[in-house]
Amino acid sequence: MTVFDLQLKADLENVTDLLPVEDTESDTAYNWFIKFQCGSCHETTENLVAICRNEFSPISGSRGEANLVMSCKFCKRESSASISGPPLAYTKNGEFATVTQIECRGIDPVAFEPRGEWKAKGAESNSRFTFSLDENEWYDYDDDAGETVSVSNIEAQFVRGRQQK
Repeated sequence: MTVFDLQLKADLENVTDLLPVEDTESDTAYNWFIKFQCGSCHETTENLVAICRNEFSPISGSRGEANLVMSCKFCKRESSASISGPPLAYTKNGEFATVTQIECRGIDPVAFEPRGEWKAKGAESNSRFTFSLDENEWYDYDDDAGETVSVSNIEAQFVRGRQQK
């Protein structure tokens, strides 16, 4: 099993604590949209694959389960991946920082898109904002602080990480 840190880098203007929206009351977790590469034949998935830490599938020939179990379209090898916990708030404006960890068996994550609903809070006002990052950026105005707020220039990378205890 290999553990990968999904790291984001973004320009945060007058906001902090960027996080994907999760509903703890209904136990609804965020769908992470990731492209994977087969560890055997190195074929990359054509489309982004949604992986959610609250959804489980059985692993063939095992008593275990994972958040994502898939077979390579080219070599048919079965692989799996699991999100290892709730997301971490992104606060490092303009620097790469880990937002989640993914434990992979037989596949490597190669690309991420921040789709769906995200949230942040005003750096000065603590105003709460919920918005879509489907366009890979967001712009608004914080009435309480009297200033523009934005999330832009989003980049993602996967780095080998250490498993959290």
